[in-house]
Amino acid sequence: MLISDADHGFLSFRRKIHRMNPASNEESKYPSWIKTFLFALQISFVLALLILWITSKEIQESKSLWVLFFYSFPAEFLISTVPHEPVLLYFGKFYGPLSVALVAISGTLLTEMLNYSAFKYIADLKFFIKLREKKAVQKTIKFFKKAPFLTLWVTGITPIPFYPLRFLVVLARYPWFKYILAVFLSRFPRFVILAYVGHKIQIPDYLLVALFVILIMIANISILQSLRNRKKKGPPSVT
Repeated sequence: MLISDADHGFLSFRRKIHRMNPASNEESKYPSWIKTFLFALQISFVLALLILWITSKEIQESKSLWVLFFYSFPAEFLISTVPHEPVLLYFGKFYGPLSVALVAISGTLLTEMLNYSAFKYIADLKFFIKLREKKAVQKTIKFFKKAPFLTLWVTGITPIPFYPLRFLVVLARYPWFKYILAVFLSRFPRFVILAYVGHKIQIPDYLLVALFVILIMIANISILQSLRNRKKKGPPSVT
């Protein structure tokens, strides 16, 4: 069967688009050590930023928008170890809502690109490949695929925990550019609202610190409960 020049061009165009998609199988052809190195580099970078922020009082008290930009990485990376809400409310006291939101969304979008790459590395591990085949996971993926963009948008703009969807989009092989677009369209208005509230109300710093601690406790309540249960059970007996 002969293929016309138009058909050949169309097929060539599709192959180029396929290669541009990070979710494609082509990406998995990189040597495993390179993928492991990049994953470790991402973790180290975000961890270094988090440690720097925690240990430096000068950075914590800084009003520079660069601090907000780099804070977005630990605040939005993987399971979000620190909350972004109190920090946006804080910077909203000193800058216009749009300025704060633009800086925060810039850092957030870059972080979400790292998240997509990092979770893809995790999803390619043998344990998670097997996990993906389980019925419960398949049902979750199937449910997500019914309205993926809407699900991402609603979760991103509301207080619903967003981090499970970071892994789910990779398991569902949802295109990265659609994911980033959904993050932008949901997170940006959320950031504007938070910065606007901080700008108008001028919440005292001690209340923002209290909110910061409360949100960390809420986010890690499941971990605290599991540690508490382990203490109750005691150390495992040696037979």
